[in-house]
Amino acid sequence: MNDSERKIVLVTRRTRLEELVARYNTVEQARFQAEHLGLDFADFVQEDRVYRDAVHASEQALGAHGKLQRLDRGFLPNFLFPPGCVVAVLGQDGLVANTLKYLDGHRVLAINPDPARWDGVLLPFTVPDLPKLLPELWQQRRGTREICMARARLSDGQELLAVNDFFLGARSHVSARYEIDLGDAHERHSSSGVIVSTGLGSTGWLRSVLTGALAVSGGEGSDRTRALLESGMDWDADRLVFTVREPFPSRWSQAGLVFGEITPNMPLRVRSLMPDGGVIFSDGIEADGLEFRSGLEATIGLAEQRGRLWI
Repeated sequence: MNDSERKIVLVTRRTRLEELVARYNTVEQARFQAEHLGLDFADFVQEDRVYRDAVHASEQALGAHGKLQRLDRGFLPNFLFPPGCVVAVLGQDGLVANTLKYLDGHRVLAINPDPARWDGVLLPFTVPDLPKLLPELWQQRRGTREICMARARLSDGQELLAVNDFFLGARSHVSARYEIDLGDAHERHSSSGVIVSTGLGSTGWLRSVLTGALAVSGGEGSDRTRALLESGMDWDADRLVFTVREPFPSRWSQAGLVFGEITPNMPLRVRSLMPDGGVIFSDGIEADGLEFRSGLEATIGLAEQRGRLWI
């Protein structure tokens, strides 16, 4: 494929400064609001400048190798990525994870716009790498790393993907009520919700929840739990792990089925008993979540599609 035929989509996001200006209309109003809250507005400005420079430099480098289209994160849910196009993501890990959910076999070039600010577990490249890197990609001299994803399918047909993790529970600080099934095990729960983690997410929210649970229990835990805390799972692991947050045992609810593995042959099923306020969301983005009201059943398992990152 020559440069004139290659299609490249560059996914970007708004900076914190742009978000403030969009909310308060002007830079001065944004400055007033930030400083009123005790925030360092100069840091907002610096972050914005570095990101804009990174966007400009990335556009210059990518545009020299194909037909470039820039796409803001807000349009991801409604955008149809052309088959065979190159997807470049300029942002933090969360932007990469969010983009992967809307792709179908596309390989992703993940670029760290500000290495001094962001560590970037999913960001192997920086903007200065692009001039040398891009020819290597076109010549197939770079490999890819696969990322397992999870899928939640509701009984009404709706679906949601997760790159890091799912949350199933209540929107507010009230107990989530549901029935949970794994294989032959079945329980009725009252808890703070269920976390389901992929291999990539196993060192994130899941680790935090398990650490807290072990601290409360005095450090008692299974070998599997300790292994997860120490090293997590491989990004391409063909299994998921779930844990229940703050399960409450009572005459009505049980607390035995609170941790386990989900495999291709053993999905997790959760049936909502919440008349309202129930939700399922992925990767920390509650705004894109699914309503999880009474009677709906969610089947959680491995997604057929996988993310692919250039390395």
